[in-house]
Amino acid sequence: MRIWVDGRIVEDREATVSVLSPTLNYGFGVFEGIRAYWNGKNLYVFRLAEHMERLLRSARIIGMDIPYTAEELVKATVETIRANGYREDLYIRPVAFIAKPQIGLDVRGVQASVAIAALPFGKYLKAEGVRAAVVSWRRVHTSMMPVMAKATGIYLNSIMAVLEAKSRGYDEAILLNAEGKVVEGSGENIFVVRRGILMTPPVEDGILEGITRETVITLAGELGIHVLEKSISREELYTADEAFFVGTAAEVTPIVEIDGRPLPRGPITERLARKYREVVLGQDEKYLGWLTPVY
Repeated sequence: MRIWVDGRIVEDREATVSVLSPTLNYGFGVFEGIRAYWNGKNLYVFRLAEHMERLLRSARIIGMDIPYTAEELVKATVETIRANGYREDLYIRPVAFIAKPQIGLDVRGVQASVAIAALPFGKYLKAEGVRAAVVSWRRVHTSMMPVMAKATGIYLNSIMAVLEAKSRGYDEAILLNAEGKVVEGSGENIFVVRRGILMTPPVEDGILEGITRETVITLAGELGIHVLEKSISREELYTADEAFFVGTAAEVTPIVEIDGRPLPRGPITERLARKYREVVLGQDEKYLGWLTPVY
């Protein structure tokens, strides 16, 4: 596999970092997850520019200096995919990190490196739906960590949540915030349908501003489905008519059970999943602007 690192295409074995990197030791880094879809004729990267813009926003939030523009990173992504000759669905991982060794927490003035890797990728979560558990770990509060940044260190919270859910026999975790409100999955935003109303937690509750979340809200509007951004209680989650996760890796995945309570695959989830698939494959001309062709 060939990887883009600071302007060069290298073999993956050459893409190395010091074991004393502040990113490895202290979690000082930012990253993105991006999808590309092969529709039989071309390979399209979904919302590539928006992802690279968010990468730079994340870096700005944590005080990391990335020496590239979003436009340069978009071009680098296409270059990476072409260098590997891929013609299949992909997951793309840009990551900004400190490559040089450093002991200590003062990272002021240290310029970040950027690497972009792409690899073949299928379904992340079960297409037929996942069983989810509300875990004991709470989502990191905005007063403690910059949750609007997609930062590497914050994801220890997600790892602990997944480990707990898996140990209890579930597929995925659902996290509450410090106030006990539903916020998101381990790496996905969440939507809930109750009495015909589609709801999702607001940004103020401490969620990541998901690009797939924003995509689904837009598509729901086109389908005539109103989305209410509001705090969601655990009781509302348990009495939902439908629920689903959304994310770059997760796409639109139904939740079929929460803490032992079964949920059906409902019509709103099905409509949005179908519409999302049409859009990422370039089958809806209205949204071709969200797609970056590789070839």
